[in-house]
This record gives sequence, structure tokens and C-alpha cells, in this order.
Amino acid sequence: MNTVSTNTLFVLNGPNLNLLGQRQPGIYGAKTLTDVDEACQAFAEINGYETDFRQSNSEGELVSWIHEAQSQAKGIILNAGAYTHTSIALYDAIKGIDVPAVEVHISNIHAREAFRHHSMIAAACIGQICGFGTNSYTLALRALMDHLEND
Repeated sequence: MNTVSTNTLFVLNGPNLNLLGQRQPGIYGAKTLTDVDEACQAFAEINGYETDFRQSNSEGELVSWIHEAQSQAKGIILNAGAYTHTSIALYDAIKGIDVPAVEVHISNIHAREAFRHHSMIAAACIGQICGFGTNSYTLALRALMDHLEND
């Protein structure tokens, strides 16, 4: 069991999320990743947690951050972007540590192109939140916090 002494939650973001607010606003909305970071920080703080919010376009860096969570975080929120549908490495990284992870997506991946319907990482996560715009992040934080406090 993870015995990290702080109440830090990693919020990890994958490829192209640095373009949030600019890229396909009809699908992803007008909020930027900075807006999402601020909302996550505020939500976590009022609930007694803090967030460590990161973004990378590199699959390997995301894997390294997941490994880091083993000693630095109570839990992970992961929006793996397109790696959701392709990355066995992210699946293995999550399965390889004793830290609960929640998969999150801004859009409803199940209502989009067929190739987005399958998540390679879902089976390694305690749950998936998708389709609620950037509010998906705070919903995922709430679910992760409830899991940490009640399970």
C-alpha cells in the first residue's frame, strides 16, 4: 500500500493538451490547460489535498511521472490524450505501482470516432470520467478523493 505522507495528487496530461483552448474548441471547449490547473488546485485545496499538475507530449515522460507517483503522490488523475488508445506502456506503468489512478477525458470518447472507443489504460485504473468538458477533472478528483478516504 502507498504510504506517501502528503496529500498530493498528480494530475497528468498527455499529448496536445498544451493546446487546450485553441485546438478544436467545439470538442474541447475554450478553457486553457492553465484554467484547468487552477480549477484543480482550488478544488483540491478546499478538500485538503494539493495537486501536482503536469503535461507532456512524450509517452516516456508520462511513464516516468507515473513511476514517480509511487513515492510522491496518493493518487493520479490521468488524461493520456491519444495515448489512451495505444499505450501498453502507460497501462504497465499504472499496474506497476501501488497508487490508484483515474482516467479522465474532456470529451466523451465513446461518442466519437470508433478508434477512440477503446482505452488501453482503463483496466489499470479504478475508474474513468469522460464527457463533462473540463469539469471532468474535478469530477475525477472527487472520485479519487472519495476512493482514498473510503476504500
